[in-house]
Amino acid sequence: MKDALVIIPTYNERENIEAMVRKVMSLSHPFDLLIIDDGSPDGTADIVRDLQLEYPGRLQLETRKGKLGLGTAYIHGFKYALRHKYEYIFEMDCDFSHNPEDLIRLYNACAVEGYDVAIGSRYVQGVNVVNWPMSRVLMSYFASSYVRLITGMPIHDTTAGFKCYRQKVLKTIQLNKIRFVGYAFQIEMKFLAYKYGFKIKEVPIIFTDRTKGESKMSSGIFKEAVLGVLKMKVSSIFRHFDRYEV
Repeated sequence: MKDALVIIPTYNERENIEAMVRKVMSLSHPFDLLIIDDGSPDGTADIVRDLQLEYPGRLQLETRKGKLGLGTAYIHGFKYALRHKYEYIFEMDCDFSHNPEDLIRLYNACAVEGYDVAIGSRYVQGVNVVNWPMSRVLMSYFASSYVRLITGMPIHDTTAGFKCYRQKVLKTIQLNKIRFVGYAFQIEMKFLAYKYGFKIKEVPIIFTDRTKGESKMSSGIFKEAVLGVLKMKVSSIFRHFDRYEV
């Protein structure tokens, strides 16, 4: 069984990808890294291919044709991780809004403290966001509050995209039945982990908005999340969440 795999979806991240790969590879824990590139026209995948020569066996690349959605990219990565029997599987962004150093803290929450899911949380200790306009901070914060109210999840940062899962969580969640493909995917994954009774910990992080490249965030993404949560909650009423040890 392999230890830890970090999954990073990319689209037009040539300004960030090399620095991100080198940073992850330099950490004290030997994380493997899987880049899932959705046909970036800026040559992101070519940069990764060159870097694979420096990090044989640890840096992997999967390419897809066109932008197929954040959620489908992660599900693609999760299935890769399960096939290759990784015990700890991570999600993170390529733009350094998530500090790669915090991978160690998420890893320790699961591997040392025994949690099943570790969430890099912006809101578990106040609001820890840098370089976002106030309107976006408020939209994100109150979206998380709304999701928490509707779903009953005891999670402060319900839309967080920086996470570690133990293998058994992804085996239990039926990945082929995940409904959302945008940022609401992050909510759905947490909700399912919560409903199945897995142990979840929020690890406080400082989220810093990207300084290079273009953001993929939009108000439509939050709208999808807000409207989708109601459907997700209603459908969960008619679903059984019996967990069997895997």
